[in-house]
Formats: sequence, C-alpha cells, structure tokens
Amino acid sequence: MQTTNRQVNSNYDQSTETPRIATVHRTTGETAVQVTINLDGRGTCTAATGIPFLDHMLHQIASHGLIDIDVQAKGDWEIDDHHTNEDVGITLGQAFNQALGDRKGIVRFGNFLAPLDEALVQVALDFSGRPHLSYGLQIPTQRVGTYDTQLVREFFVALVNHSQMTLHIRQLDGINSHHIIEATFKAFARATRLAVEIDPRRAGLIPSSKGFL
Repeated sequence: MQTTNRQVNSNYDQSTETPRIATVHRTTGETAVQVTINLDGRGTCTAATGIPFLDHMLHQIASHGLIDIDVQAKGDWEIDDHHTNEDVGITLGQAFNQALGDRKGIVRFGNFLAPLDEALVQVALDFSGRPHLSYGLQIPTQRVGTYDTQLVREFFVALVNHSQMTLHIRQLDGINSHHIIEATFKAFARATRLAVEIDPRRAGLIPSSKGFL
C-alpha cells in the first residue's frame, strides 16, 4: 500500500487565503433579494428585509458567527411575510454554498449549546453537501411581535436546502418564544463559526475520507 508523508504547517495563516465572499441575487414574481456574505468577516450586518424580527435574527448570525452579512430584500409584504422570509433563507443558503466553494480545509462540523435566560437550544451542523433538517423547536406562541413563528422552520428549510448542510436543532428548555428563537439563531451562528473555520492541519484538503463533499 502506497503511503504519502505530508508535513503539517503549524504556522498556517488563514489571513493569507483569498477571502471567502459571495454575492447572490434572486428575483422572482414575489421577491427581490440580494445577499452578500464574507465568511472571514468581523460580524458586521446590514439587514433590510422588511421583516424586523428576521432582521434581528440575521444580526445574531453575523455577530455571533463573525460573518459579515448584507441582506437587502423587497417582497410581497401586503400578502404576508412568508415569501420574503423563505427567499431570504434560499439566497443566504446559496451565498454560503458559493462562499464555501469546494470546502477545502474547513472544520466542516459545528456544535453549540446556547442559553438565553430560561431557553436552552442546541444546534449541530455539518457542511456535508447533503441537505437535511431535523427541527425540534416547540414555540408556544404563533407570533413574536408581527412575526409568524412558523416561519422559523421555513427559513431553516430554505437555508439548509440551498447551503447543502445537515442541520439538527434541539430545544432543551424554554417557555418564551422570543428567547427560544433567538437562542436558536445564536447557537446556529456559533456552530457555523466553528464549522467554516479553516483547520490548519487540513488546509487545502477536502474534509472527508471520500475526498469529496
């Protein structure tokens, strides 16, 4: 059996790599969405989706994931928030997929347990190339402000399918809808931050025994 010796560069500097940035435009008869992300950012966020609570959650992803995010959306809000919420998830997922590229060198897996007062939510994810969502939230109210809490699941369905990640969300505790949802987005952000980091021991290599994601 042929073996290959590979020297690990313990002084690998991620800052020398090309920034992982993507911009995606999505226009339909219902919405127009533009998303720009920088996976190697500092957590800045500009979000104007027309859905204030969704903007607030996008800020959580950026701030706690150290991902720069710019989301601009126009939608058929006169009907409801569903199409805009979903299409922001789709476009953000596509931006993640493009920014990750061939996914060489990334840690790939992320897991985080986030408390927010009485709420406790765990998120585990894998940028596997195989979309799957296991969603375990039990949100007690139909709305937080004007936001329909059913749209949380729809956002993550869209994000998962278009970023091609496996995502598990588990609610361990919580009775306040706002706290449960915000803990989810914070846990997602921190798990994502772990997963998209470059592993200096695997820099330049696909993080899979198959050699492909």
